[in-house]
Amino acid sequence: MIKRSILPFLLVSIVWCCTPSDQSANASLDPLPSWNEGATKSAILDYVHEVTKGGSASFIPISERIATFDNDGNLWSEQPMYFQLYFAIDQVKAMADEHPEWRTMQPFKAVLDNDIDALLKSGEHGLLQIVMATHAGSTTEEFEQIVKDWMATSNHPRFNKKFNDLVYQPMLELLNYLRANDFKTFIVSGGGIEFMRPWSAEVYGIPTSQVVGSSIKTKFDYNNGKPRIKRLAELDFIDDKAGKPIGIHKHIGKKPVFASGNSDGDLQMLQWTDSNKYKSFQLYLHHTDADREWAYDRESHIGRLDKGLDEAIEKGWTVINMKNDWNTIYPFQLK
Repeated sequence: MIKRSILPFLLVSIVWCCTPSDQSANASLDPLPSWNEGATKSAILDYVHEVTKGGSASFIPISERIATFDNDGNLWSEQPMYFQLYFAIDQVKAMADEHPEWRTMQPFKAVLDNDIDALLKSGEHGLLQIVMATHAGSTTEEFEQIVKDWMATSNHPRFNKKFNDLVYQPMLELLNYLRANDFKTFIVSGGGIEFMRPWSAEVYGIPTSQVVGSSIKTKFDYNNGKPRIKRLAELDFIDDKAGKPIGIHKHIGKKPVFASGNSDGDLQMLQWTDSNKYKSFQLYLHHTDADREWAYDRESHIGRLDKGLDEAIEKGWTVINMKNDWNTIYPFQLK
């Protein structure tokens, strides 16, 4: 079973999709065309209208309109493994010739033998070994290029599409809608911050300065007059569960009024948002569509939604039923 505490760091997050200017022609009439009419869509539209209308008792100043979004399983898919784990596996294979000892050393042997079951059985310690071996040792510039190259050449095994094709079209529309109403949108993910930065602006319209994620330690090296930042094989911060409010405080410095996630790892972020003095909105994505995507929640080893689902029901937070609320999942399905 994959534990959430380390795997969020393994998250892969890049998806090709429409930029903010690529909305369909009817977006001026309906800002959320990939959302079916119903309670979920109405709740979002009503909230944004209420808090942005001048003279409203719930009006929120533009400076306080902070919206935070988990990435894996919330802005793009995360099954059957976090996408950053696919990246790490491919990096082990690409680096194998430089490390002949990996042929007999677990968990690297499991990766090279394509034995995913054995890899996962290595547990948190084994997965951490994979991360440290593939994510450290390079400069920040080198790692950025490695990520870009992988995203341009790698396909998801189920859809045979680039990983960057598996972003959620309805969430892209939501991001654009919020920004059109002067919300500042942030990614707050358990995924590696330097893994998401290379593509966040192109994919989501979210600049690198608005990405909050897990990190490994880095070190400045003057390098004989050619300064660089080296990535070290040590964990620095895990932006998951209780780490998310801490990450928001450290990187953003303001409490969100809108927060969106899909798992128990996002619960504390939604709780933090729910405590805002301004009227807030908590949005959970429930994966219920096994045909077009995946269906999973309480027992899933990826993106488990258990305590969060109970609290959402108890507190009246908005829960997206993917099967019922979305008429389109991915941009490549658009006509």
